[in-house]
Amino acid sequence: MPGYDGTESHLRCVLPFEAAPAEVRLLRLATAQQLSRWGASLATDEAELLVTELATNVVKHVGEGALATLIVEWKGERLRLEVHDKSPVMPTLRAAGCGDECGRGLHLIEALAVDWGAVVTAAGKAVWCELQLDRRGPCRRIERAVQALENYENVAWQPRQRGRPQATHRVESAVELIADLLHYTSARGHGPDDILDRAHLHYEAEAA
Repeated sequence: MPGYDGTESHLRCVLPFEAAPAEVRLLRLATAQQLSRWGASLATDEAELLVTELATNVVKHVGEGALATLIVEWKGERLRLEVHDKSPVMPTLRAAGCGDECGRGLHLIEALAVDWGAVVTAAGKAVWCELQLDRRGPCRRIERAVQALENYENVAWQPRQRGRPQATHRVESAVELIADLLHYTSARGHGPDDILDRAHLHYEAEAA
């Protein structure tokens, strides 16, 4: 079963899997869903490619049916992907152009990731790589929030806020907008606490 751990310093998801082509597809989907929950959707395409190569290497070089684990971790400005398996055989980055069986996946990982490597573990080995996340994510969110509040205030401007400082007015408008969104999501069967928890996870992921 998938495991999840989140703190203010980092977010981490653990996904055990069985080495098989069908499981690789499920891992891509699970990774995309997890990044969406964390507010890191911009990294989805590259992360899916890397997960595909890491997991496919287990299928090819450890064997179908082998038990392995994918760990997705967001810490600071980097997204780290790790695949743990029970084989002690370390991967080798060989000369490009020597065929699919001798390191094509590792060449792709090296090209996409800002860093990668492999380490021996007590149970076998772990192959890992890291993606640099977009530093402007929180800035874009702030820009979108300002635009949303400006549009919201044009529709739901409240006379009782006349005379207040703009900063105070804008904060009160943000509170009213959040309340309206909770009514909207609640009417569609989503609990307010769950929506707020998910939004808080997105915020913590980018604030970290």
